[in-house]
Amino acid sequence: MAHDDLPLFAQARESSQPKHWTVTEITARIRGVLEPAFPLVWVKGEVSNCRPASSGHAYFSLKDQSAMISAAAFGWGARRRSFELKDGLQVLCRGKISLYAPRGSYQLTVDHIEPLGAGALQIAFEQLKAKLSAEGLFDSKRKRTLPAFPKRVAVVTSPTGAAIQDMLNILKRRAPHLHVTIIPALVQGEEAPRQIIRGLECANRWNLGDLVVLARGGGSIEDLWCFNDEALARAIAASRLPVISAVGHEIDFTISDFVSDLRAPTPSAAAELVSGHWVEAVAKVRDCTQRLQAGIRRDLTTRKTLLQHVTARLISPKDRLREQIQRCDELYMRLLRAFKARLDRRKSVIEQMSGKLDALSPLRVLERGYTIIRDPAQGGFVIRSAAEVSAGQELQVTFRDGQKAVRAI
Repeated sequence: MAHDDLPLFAQARESSQPKHWTVTEITARIRGVLEPAFPLVWVKGEVSNCRPASSGHAYFSLKDQSAMISAAAFGWGARRRSFELKDGLQVLCRGKISLYAPRGSYQLTVDHIEPLGAGALQIAFEQLKAKLSAEGLFDSKRKRTLPAFPKRVAVVTSPTGAAIQDMLNILKRRAPHLHVTIIPALVQGEEAPRQIIRGLECANRWNLGDLVVLARGGGSIEDLWCFNDEALARAIAASRLPVISAVGHEIDFTISDFVSDLRAPTPSAAAELVSGHWVEAVAKVRDCTQRLQAGIRRDLTTRKTLLQHVTARLISPKDRLREQIQRCDELYMRLLRAFKARLDRRKSVIEQMSGKLDALSPLRVLERGYTIIRDPAQGGFVIRSAAEVSAGQELQVTFRDGQKAVRAI
């Protein structure tokens, strides 16, 4: 825009009389020309003379090889930012040109700043890392000890990502009894830090696990940048539950890795770390079981051999019982024979005595024709003499084959 085209110079040319301006008037006129001409501009340059104010505003200059412009970033201290302004930093600023009347100088009023160059994000990373390290957030003394044998694990991650599937497969194979709670959260983009913080707070509030794993697969530094968020780092440090950071690949490092209680090179490695003691315990139990079984087999073999030797020299109770049964049978037969012989001898004696008694028996005399006369009145008294009988006396005569009643004459 040529000077002749500016309203200020056009008005001065139209007046033939010299006009006097107050400082305020000319400053206002310049502002009216300058600010509408540059409502929104992007300016690239090097930060110099950076002066953060206690009010939270930041005042600095942007310069290149030939010129310099003042700049002001209002509310810079209250913004969510990933880097700090410092002298020598190459930046790209978005804002508008304004006139600062008290000094009569123009400046760039900045509403957005981006670091420039291939190492811009790395610069922001190193700045935040140095800041949090100075505050002691990376100190090993404040890190919590992870439980050796966790039973519940809370995983803050994207439920549709490959990272959680790899973790679940590993945990199912190595420690199938573990209870895994997946807390959904974005793991990339501007909204990701807020959701990850919300998931971490949820795990602590509801005690969803014995520890928390922040998991995300590999990606570029831009993809992983949400894990370099300062608010997230402070949320990890404030967590009551131990936190494992499992972000990216083995070569990737984020602020979350440094502030967490343990860094896992990958999500899969985190699953192995969580289940590591369980796998070792199972292996020890399996080894002890095998050694116990081998020891029992050896002991049983030894005892079996000893038992076989003892059995060979030991008479079986069954055989001993059979032997006693046979002995009883033999004694029983001997007893029967002895008893029979004794009975036979007794029988012979009895027969001899019976023969003698039979020979002397009155019945034998009766069989030879003799009779026996009794007196019934005297109770069957045997009459031995004729003088004992009187005429008319009733008598009882016993014959061989019966008895008869007779009367004496």
